[in-house]
Amino acid sequence: MRRGRSKNVREVTNFQQAPYGQKKNPFQPMSIFSEDEIESIHQASLKVLCDTGMDIQSPRAVEILKREGAMIGGDGRRVRFDPDFVMEKISTTPSEFTLHGRYKERHVHVGGQSFINTMVSSAPNVSDLDRGRILGNFEDYSNLIRLGEILNTVHALGGYPVEPCDLDVRERHLHAVSAAARLSTKPLFGYAIGSERMLDAIEIVRISRGIDQETLLKEPSITTVVNANSPLVYDKALMEGAIEMAEHNQPVIYTPFTLAGAMAPITVAGALVQQNAESLAGLTFHQCVNPGAPAIYGSFTSNVDMKSGSPAFGTPEYTQATIVSGQLARKYKIPLRASNANASNAADEQSVYESQMSLWACLLGQVNFILHGHGWIEGGLCASYEKVILDAEMSQMMEAFLTPSPVNKDTLGVEAIAEVGPAAHFFAAQQTLDRYETEHYNPLLSDWRNFESWRDAGSETASQRANKIWKQLLADYKEPKLASEVEEELSSFVDKRVSEGGAPPL
Repeated sequence: MRRGRSKNVREVTNFQQAPYGQKKNPFQPMSIFSEDEIESIHQASLKVLCDTGMDIQSPRAVEILKREGAMIGGDGRRVRFDPDFVMEKISTTPSEFTLHGRYKERHVHVGGQSFINTMVSSAPNVSDLDRGRILGNFEDYSNLIRLGEILNTVHALGGYPVEPCDLDVRERHLHAVSAAARLSTKPLFGYAIGSERMLDAIEIVRISRGIDQETLLKEPSITTVVNANSPLVYDKALMEGAIEMAEHNQPVIYTPFTLAGAMAPITVAGALVQQNAESLAGLTFHQCVNPGAPAIYGSFTSNVDMKSGSPAFGTPEYTQATIVSGQLARKYKIPLRASNANASNAADEQSVYESQMSLWACLLGQVNFILHGHGWIEGGLCASYEKVILDAEMSQMMEAFLTPSPVNKDTLGVEAIAEVGPAAHFFAAQQTLDRYETEHYNPLLSDWRNFESWRDAGSETASQRANKIWKQLLADYKEPKLASEVEEELSSFVDKRVSEGGAPPL
């Protein structure tokens, strides 16, 4: 018979996390397509790059590609890539590297069996159970950064958790990136929206780490995402930012936005051919700028609801595409990015089961960098406080799953079975008494009481419990103060750039 538990067992003040630490995926990655099928996608992608090509809207980027030997069309934009040129260039992409946080304990490994989880990024809106859905703002931006710092399932920032729309767009990046540098010790992110913004973000990260320019060039410390404007376009501003990142030896995640049936062929295989072509074009460009600079293969292939045209995430097609993307990235020996995505308009059951599909795809496909890991709802249009906690529970459970249970004389339980014998229970067995506090997973959020105890305590749903938890975490948060000389240098840099007008809108 299941025992009832104390009403206080899930009080917020008892909130406990597993210790912070980057995990590895010890299991063999899943393969959906055969080696011959993967090769056919690879060859089809190279054919697209060679015969159709990509529109590169940055003249500076086109000149770099021309210098290195790419084929440039008469319009100065259409770039075609010889297959041997692509394979030669991407071969210098590191298969593994270290991404540096403020101090050693926050550095993370990228590639191999390692994976990094992040906060939601780039949402224009934010929501919680108390206020509903509102426009993104700097206060909520800062609070979500704080949650990402305090949650042990978050290893890095993957962008602005919510867009601080109340800040002047010319100065927004200065205030946002410097706030993240003050509020978080984990590896940071800047948006590649032109050279100026990217250079400002790189300098803020350098200052916050307390290192010189030479050290920064040796130690990747900031990431960015460069999305292809699918189909087959790379925008000017993003490529300008990518150039600065590559020249500073910082990693860019080249990510097509291939929605099957809308911006890509309707079939999963066809959408993957286009994704692969677009990602390879970006990765090739990165090595043209600076051979050996770290970069990441970005996967973001899903489908649309063909009844409404709305994007769908966490679908079977998304899961398959993510796992196959893992097969492709491993073929090229390049780290892989995917996302914890869903299309639900609330932090509800749909958001969870679609996120579970996405997370399992990341695990089975051996994804190295999980973007939007905590808080994404509404297809990325909203960051949810409650979903941050729901995702933290799912992520911690996934991390626990990645630690196989040991099999040895002590765990096989022969003595415990002999002690208890037939028709009894193991609650009082010595093995149980020795291990009951540590043997099983301890949830962050789940309520495992029986129905009567749960009902008598108020019948709270997971989202309602999550609402209490994020508020308590923010109340408990303590800012990891920068050294005084670092704070002074950071403030001076931001003030100077603001006085200069920041960066013009693009």
